[in-house]
Amino acid sequence: ALRKGSDLEKAFATAALVYNNYADPKGKLSKAETKSLLQSQFWRVIQGQENKPKYQEIISSLDEESENKIDFEDFMILLVSLTLMSDLLQEIKNVKTTK
Repeated sequence: ALRKGSDLEKAFATAALVYNNYADPKGKLSKAETKSLLQSQFWRVIQGQENKPKYQEIISSLDEESENKIDFEDFMILLVSLTLMSDLLQEIKNVKTTK
């Protein structure tokens, strides 16, 4: 899927690959690992969002002491949530591509 797929398939496959590289053998991430992954791999999207209440809520939930781990589905929901509240969608709307 990474080489032959559509752009959307490649994007999804890349997200899954990155998640799997960080996940434990059971395919889950601790909240601390999730926060680290976001800060290292998703920082351009979350940059400048620090003052938004929803961002603070999401990040503070990752700081809570908890045994709960995040699975891939929860991780993807987290990525979508952070993307929706970021400025990325507006930037994308301003870019026109031709194909």
